[in-house]
Amino acid sequence: MTAKNTICLWYDKDAEDAANFYAATFPDSMVMAVQRAPTDFPGGKTGDVLTVEFTVCGIACIGLNGGPIFPHSEAFSFQIATDSQDETDRYWNAIVGNGGAESACGWCKDKWGLNWQITPRVLTEAMAAGGDVAKRAFEAMMTMHKIDHATIEAAVRGV
Repeated sequence: MTAKNTICLWYDKDAEDAANFYAATFPDSMVMAVQRAPTDFPGGKTGDVLTVEFTVCGIACIGLNGGPIFPHSEAFSFQIATDSQDETDRYWNAIVGNGGAESACGWCKDKWGLNWQITPRVLTEAMAAGGDVAKRAFEAMMTMHKIDHATIEAAVRGV
C-alpha cells in the first residue's frame, strides 16, 4: 500500500546509495523501488536513477536525484529515538563513520548532507519532566556532541 504522505528528500545524484545506507543502518527500513529515466533529459541520460522509494524506521520516503541546486539543511532532520548507549553509539557511528560529520546536542549529518538527531529517550523524558530535572539535563546536553546516557542520567539525579 502506498502511503498518502511521503517525505521527499532531494539529493544531487546519490539517492539510491543513501537509501541503501539507511536501509542497512536503521530497523524497519528498506528500499522498495528505483525508478529510472525512460529517456535522456536535461542533466541526465536514459537509465539514470530518478527516484528511489524507501522507508526509514517505517517512515515512507522518496529520494529524488534532482542535482546540486537544493542542498539539505538543518531545517529538516530525522530524529531517531534510542533506548541505550549502545544503540546511540551504533547509529551515531554509522552516520559519522560513513563520511558524515558531528554537530552539537545529538545532531549529526550524513555524507549526503541530511541531518539526523540521535536522541536518547532518557533525554526526552528528562526534558518532559520539566523543572530542575529538565534544566540539569539540558545543561548537560549543551556540552555534548553525541549524547552520553550516563551523563544525562546523572544530571537527572542531580549528581
